Amino acid sequence: MRYPSNTPLGRFQIETLEEGTDRCVASMPIAGLVNPLTGAPTVGPLAMLVDHIGGLANHLRRNPDEWTVTSELAIEFTGTAATVIANSAEQPVTASARPFGPKGPTSMSICELACGRVPVATATVRSFHIRAPEHLGRWPTRSDDTEAAAVPPTLAARLSVDVAEGGGAKVLRQLQDPALNNLIGIVHGGISATALELVASAAVNEGRAQHPLQTASLRVNYLRQFSAGAESRYEATALRVGRSSGVADAKAIGADGQVALLARLTAYPRID
Repeated sequence: MRYPSNTPLGRFQIETLEEGTDRCVASMPIAGLVNPLTGAPTVGPLAMLVDHIGGLANHLRRNPDEWTVTSELAIEFTGTAATVIANSAEQPVTASARPFGPKGPTSMSICELACGRVPVATATVRSFHIRAPEHLGRWPTRSDDTEAAAVPPTLAARLSVDVAEGGGAKVLRQLQDPALNNLIGIVHGGISATALELVASAAVNEGRAQHPLQTASLRVNYLRQFSAGAESRYEATALRVGRSSGVADAKAIGADGQVALLARLTAYPRID
């Protein structure tokens, strides 16, 4: 299944290849996308793919009167993930997700990601089961998409973010863009997770253009709904950066000024 370009999944050219209670599979091209803060190739958009396919595996376990919302997302990247993706320009990343453990108030899925036959990451997604919202938006149909613009060529444009000044922090402003909203009208969780990786990665790589650190792990906690507006932004600061590792914390601040998401990123030298 392909999605219209004026939806979050369509913006990232995600294609759902398999959808079932035992396994869900989706793919996404990522080669050529760069971090707008550093200009370096990035694995950040894989958070979008993980949020989709891991969340879908959990969503298919819901009861008829339930809906699901992501509460946690965690990704562990191989040391060669960035290199493999950069050298496979024609090869999308494929993610396979399956349920993990019993269903309760939350469900958990585990995902494996590969570029071709080469593993690049493993991930987990935990989702809350909530009462189905009374009002859900409608995904645009293919006919709705006929007048939509082509998929933006840059990652910043796909995310609708601008680089901003933040003192000692790395900051991306989240602009309002209906194409980035999910069915309940807030910024899609995969969009936010991707942007958090970008600012956190930039924070640990401040002044390291010649010897950059590569994201090894990303953990995101979803605290509340995140809406775009005048004050909405992603910002990150480095906690510690050494010769061979770095750790940064990032947060998404909504239009209401409240912290909506928290993330921690760990990075190590890239393996070529």
